[in-house]
Amino acid sequence: MNIWLILIATGLITYGIRLSLIVLYGKQEMPARLQQALRYVPPAVLSAIIFPEVLLPGGILNLSLGNPRLLSAALAAFVAWRTKNVVLTIVIGMGMLLVLQSLFS
Repeated sequence: MNIWLILIATGLITYGIRLSLIVLYGKQEMPARLQQALRYVPPAVLSAIIFPEVLLPGGILNLSLGNPRLLSAALAAFVAWRTKNVVLTIVIGMGMLLVLQSLFS
């Protein structure tokens, strides 16, 4: 029961923090410089999540062609660059990862 209380309390606190910022600053115009800077947040966060998983599988740096995650990520990056289609990029990247992992295992 304690774990559920902790989860619910944490969720409510997080929701409250986010809602308070929306209520306080939702109607104010954001400075153009801040808007420009905030455009870089999603790529930075995604990079921080993705690169360690791709380059450090198992906690060991692996930049070889034997790294299926690296090869799949390279293909996904190419598809994203050429098509600008997020769904196609995910499908091709994950499909290639599954194929390569089955070949290398």
